[in-house]
Amino acid sequence: METLPRYKIEIPLGDPVLLQSKRFYAALGSVLNVLPNEAAVSIGSFNKYAVKQENASVSVTLYGLAQCTPDLSAGDCRRCIEDAAAEFPKACCGGSIGETILFPSCFVRYETYPFYQHSGTSASIATSNKGGRNISTHLIAIIVVLVVILVAIFCIGGYFLWIKAKKRRKASHKENLGLEFSNSESLEFDFATIEIATNNFSDDSKIGKGGYGQVYKGTLPNGQEIAVKRLSKTSGQGAEEFKNEVMLIAKLQHRNLVRLIGFCLEDQEKILIYEYVPNKSLDHFLFDSRKQKQLTWPERYNIIKGIARGILYLHEDSRLKIIHRDIKPSNVLLDNNMIPKISDFGMARMVDIEQIQGHTNRVVGTYGYMSPEYAMHGQFSVKSDVFSFGVMVLEIISGKKNSCSFESCRVDDLLSYAWNQWKGESPFEMLDPVMQESYAPNEVEKCVQIGLLCVQENPDERPTMGTVVSYLTNVSADMPFPMEPAFFMHGRTRRHSGYSAERESYSGHSTNHTLSSSIHPR
Repeated sequence: METLPRYKIEIPLGDPVLLQSKRFYAALGSVLNVLPNEAAVSIGSFNKYAVKQENASVSVTLYGLAQCTPDLSAGDCRRCIEDAAAEFPKACCGGSIGETILFPSCFVRYETYPFYQHSGTSASIATSNKGGRNISTHLIAIIVVLVVILVAIFCIGGYFLWIKAKKRRKASHKENLGLEFSNSESLEFDFATIEIATNNFSDDSKIGKGGYGQVYKGTLPNGQEIAVKRLSKTSGQGAEEFKNEVMLIAKLQHRNLVRLIGFCLEDQEKILIYEYVPNKSLDHFLFDSRKQKQLTWPERYNIIKGIARGILYLHEDSRLKIIHRDIKPSNVLLDNNMIPKISDFGMARMVDIEQIQGHTNRVVGTYGYMSPEYAMHGQFSVKSDVFSFGVMVLEIISGKKNSCSFESCRVDDLLSYAWNQWKGESPFEMLDPVMQESYAPNEVEKCVQIGLLCVQENPDERPTMGTVVSYLTNVSADMPFPMEPAFFMHGRTRRHSGYSAERESYSGHSTNHTLSSSIHPR
């Protein structure tokens, strides 16, 4: 038995004297008291049906009708009609001269005119001349209207839900193709503005050269200093790298990541506009003999912690999961307060949150910072960035550049040197001589151990960046002992020094040669 939804139809107009008389409500009560029982026990062609009439005054007769759906039992029919009848007023002054209460399983109606046909002791609902249905035309119209309204509501609601789902799918598809530029209208600059800002890309404005073009310093009309990365027009992968970098960086906001201010995509020009970081990159301080003395141990330790937090954000804390694939000192910029900011996301890959690793047939990055599984097999994961971070930590401590690539390793390469010093319990021997005695021994020892943990040959043995940050911020962190590093001169990794001819070839023999590849953002 269904009692919801329920509908009430009433005729508000009527004789006010009649509607205020006790006799009217007595007659209504008499009709409503009889209908439930008679409808429940009725038989014949009008199952679950009953009518009743009662004089409401000398000149007015009250006509009542009740009917249940045939599927109801006698008890359910009685209860349904009683519940419906309870909706009518029982006392003076609240009623109407005609009302209908409609439930899904039954309905009750009364009027002051004979809306059904009555013959002898039997009664029937008014029918059409053709036999028709046994419900009045008025009631049929009401039911049809209600059904049409409900169907329309469901159709309209379903349509809007479909439109909303379609928009979501479209947005997701765009993002996967790398075509979604966050807040593109506010980020896009016209080429003329950039030309003026960089003095027409003059040599005096040039501050560096990246893997895919020149970098210039500029000043916007509002006085803001910017770094302008102008991609080379002859770069085969320029467009892909450009899309990749804009898509990624526009969505990333962290203290230890360089901030993207805007971009320019006009004719053949592809330009990225970043915040200007005055102290250039970390490699200028580590490997330039004139600037090495400017880096104190507290500054180096804070730089290590800042880089670790930036990589952790990329791996775990941002809305995306991003593998940078080219972590190295030249891609870490330092601001006025020597706060590190990771830059150059042209080689980065966005992966699914649950994805453990990816694979590529074209290796990109810089030898000396590549993990062995990536350099030799094209397998990259967050542990690839961890390896690069470990190499950089050892470089920051020692002030020496790693001279080992998987192409060749010398006995004095940085990883082998650090491992031998650690095994010989003399980690302080690898300290940059310019620091002399101005360092914290426990911090230095901790960083050497972290660096060696990060460059272990087995990716599963390397810590996550979350664990690394925990080690760096916890004074009493309990760290495991590292295994031998990848590319260790006397270790088994030496046997994998051959480079498959099926993989991408490269020119030159620099141990830190940078490779490029086409990137397909996910």
